[in-house]
Amino acid sequence: MKSKKSTLYRILCSIGKYRFMVVLSLFLAGLTVALTLYVPILIGQAVDLILEEGKVDFQGIRIIVQKILLMILVTSLAQWMMNHINNHITYQVVKDIRIRAFRHLEELPLKYVDAHPGGDIISRVIGDVDQFSEGLLMGFTQLFTGCMTILGTLCFMFSVHVGISLVVVMVTPLSLLVASFIAKKTYTMFQLQSKTRGELTAHIDEMLGNQKIVQAFHYEREALEKFEEMNQRLKTCSLKAIFFSSITNPATRFVNGLVYASVGVVGAYSVVKGLLSVGELSCFLTYANQYTKPFNEISGVVTELQNALACAARVFELIDEKPQIPDKEEAIELKEANGEVSLKDVSFSYKKEAPLIEHLNLHVNPGQRVAIVGPTGCGKSTLINLLMRFYDVDSGRILVNDCDIRNITRKSLRQNYGMVLQETWLRTGTIGENIAYGKPDATKEEMIQAAKEAHAHSFIQKMPEGYDTVISEEGGSLSQGQKQLLCIARVMLCLPPMLILDEATSSIDTMTEIRIQKAFAKMMEGRTSFIVAHRLSTIQEADVILVMEKGRIMEQGTHQELLKKKGFYYKLYNSQFAV
Repeated sequence: MKSKKSTLYRILCSIGKYRFMVVLSLFLAGLTVALTLYVPILIGQAVDLILEEGKVDFQGIRIIVQKILLMILVTSLAQWMMNHINNHITYQVVKDIRIRAFRHLEELPLKYVDAHPGGDIISRVIGDVDQFSEGLLMGFTQLFTGCMTILGTLCFMFSVHVGISLVVVMVTPLSLLVASFIAKKTYTMFQLQSKTRGELTAHIDEMLGNQKIVQAFHYEREALEKFEEMNQRLKTCSLKAIFFSSITNPATRFVNGLVYASVGVVGAYSVVKGLLSVGELSCFLTYANQYTKPFNEISGVVTELQNALACAARVFELIDEKPQIPDKEEAIELKEANGEVSLKDVSFSYKKEAPLIEHLNLHVNPGQRVAIVGPTGCGKSTLINLLMRFYDVDSGRILVNDCDIRNITRKSLRQNYGMVLQETWLRTGTIGENIAYGKPDATKEEMIQAAKEAHAHSFIQKMPEGYDTVISEEGGSLSQGQKQLLCIARVMLCLPPMLILDEATSSIDTMTEIRIQKAFAKMMEGRTSFIVAHRLSTIQEADVILVMEKGRIMEQGTHQELLKKKGFYYKLYNSQFAV
């Protein structure tokens, strides 16, 4: 309940930015209600002008009908303006929240993205915000008008007859009790529905993104069974949510029927006793309908609001996640690194209960080519993550230019690195835009030269529109090797002072790899380079090879020196040629 109140408060704070439009909407809602409620009085007056056969005040009725038509015209205009304003407020609030969520997502540490399925995050930012907008729009459109109609109707009824009005007020709490009971039930169900929908979206996103792997390992049956299980859970909680929300209307209609019947009985008795005119009774019966109708609408709105609150809570949960530690105010801009990198007593683990890197020490001189090898899970990629400051060390220090990288802005630090990873990353756009991603102001000539050095120019020329060919995030018809060549060309274009090559030629054929290795050798001249490799034949020319195991450097030296030691590297190297 505290969470629900907190979510509601934050929604109201988001709406507060548009308080002028909210006030204007409330004014128009009040005007609409006042005019709508005044019409029954006019109708009652018209009924009282029909005395008996042959005694009808047609002139008076004509004037009343003109007034009613004018009221309807003004009410329609006010309602149109109110709906337009409500739509504007709702979608502005939704836009603001979605922008906040996406902006915060960019500030979240990498460990959050690693720990949460992409589909669930997408579901929060897109699906949950959409559900929230629908509930909020209903709240603005019907809640304001409904509440004002109830209050206005009571005022008009009390002005006509106090006794009958008290009967209406005495029966009203039944509607409130029913709505309150159902609201508590529906919030829990809608919250579970939203969470399960996020799980389902994450599963679909994962299966679609890895469809080739799913088919290659015949995982279709298991994927389908998992999908059906999640879908069944979603069906169950959705049915419960819909069941509880759907009983709201008939329950409140029953109470409304009691109100109408009570007004009819007490009103008829009052007419017989001469305490009320027929026109006033017809006016009261109309008010009884108008008074009870908003309870149906509000009960429906409350149900939708429960769904909206549950969805909003998930979005705010994302927004409330702790962002990555911001750059220090006194953090310096690293203009151009000289290539000197030191790791001093560095310890790091993704989970505290599972230590990975402990007390690691390393010094890299400017221009050195450092190869990092070792079995899977030894900490090679983790070391790269720490150098790029995708993660911060738990203890110890990493120095670049003899300065702790935590005292350097992340942007300037990363601008001094060029990365080519085993997993390629492309964006939807032209091939030229993908190559120039790190240097948007690059000329066409610079782009072509980088592509030539990466041996990508020849296949790009064969594309339908050359460098202007549009490709998707998946690369379209490009092979894995061609996508990797584009990523290499991207680094060739920027040529930063430090390089990170994580299995950079893993998807390239042998002949192209030999040419790329020559290009890399030229590119690495005078640049500090970190090379992660499984194929040890590609790192024999490295200045120093680090052999890692369980987060520690087991051996260190050149290729020949390590072979002479006949240690772990020797076994690792010879295992590649074992039959």
